[in-house]
This record gives sequence, structure tokens and C-alpha cells, in this order.
Amino acid sequence: MNDDIINKVEQSGLIQFDLASHWPTNLVVEEYDLAHDLWEGVAIKEKAFRSKLKETDWSFYSNKHVALHCSADAIVPIWAYMLVTKYLNEHAIKVTYGTIFDLNNAIIKEVIDSLDIARYQDSRIIIKGCANLNIDESAYVELMNKLQPVAKSIMFGEPCSTVPLFKRK
Repeated sequence: MNDDIINKVEQSGLIQFDLASHWPTNLVVEEYDLAHDLWEGVAIKEKAFRSKLKETDWSFYSNKHVALHCSADAIVPIWAYMLVTKYLNEHAIKVTYGTIFDLNNAIIKEVIDSLDIARYQDSRIIIKGCANLNIDESAYVELMNKLQPVAKSIMFGEPCSTVPLFKRK
């Protein structure tokens, strides 16, 4: 009797696609919250704001992706975001408006855009549903847009319980 474990998914020709496995390695994300720069927690005072930015050690953001936002319900002029971006751009790899969640979504969408879809031509694909990253539904929509033109079929979930989404006629 042969007790070898047989991977039936591998034998089936199905390709498992996990968005989290495509996340860039060594990528560090950080946040800059303008709420810490507000005068009395409600507004930007230009002179004090500019002084604080000049005195800030921006090297902390070196080689990082930065999410720029304001968590306070405050009056923040557009130029304030632009000015902080100017300083961040001198050190950061990328600056994005929004929260870290928004930044992660922007990064995963760049990953999807850069996929070599020729590899998936006429394939049967299972898009893994339980990612280690907190990935927004919009990323899965973008992934479907990217893979559907080339795939033979697309399913969602785990090999033991998939939801069929697309099958080329």
C-alpha cells in the first residue's frame, strides 16, 4: 500500500492566486497625521506650521511609503498637505493621501497593474479569499478585470470550497 500524500489541487492544473503573496518584500509603510500639527486641534496656523515642518527630522521617513492624512475633524487647507508632501518627498519612496489602509490598497493595485497576465493565459484560477493582508474589495475587482480576459475560468475561495465566478464559453 502506498502512503504518499497526493496533492490533487496541483494535479488538477488549477492555479492558486494569493494577492498577499504578491505583496512587495521589505516594503515599509508609515503614516503622517496632520492632526499633530494643528493649532489648538482645529486649524493650521501657517507660520507655526511652517516652523514645525522645518524643524522636523524627516529622515524617519527615508525609504518608506507614507500615508498622509488628518485624523482630526479640522480645517486643513490643501496647501498644507502639499507642503508636507514636499518634505516627505525628499526622503520617502512614495507619498499617498489617505490612511495606511488606503496606501496598502494603492500598493496592491500597482501590483495588480504590473502582473504579467500571459502566465495565466487559458488557466483555471482560484483567487484565494483569506489573505494575510487587509485588502479592500476594490483590489479584487481590479484583479478580476485583469485576469478575466485571459483566464479559462476563475473561482474564489479555497480549493476545498470555491465559488465559481467566470468560465469562458
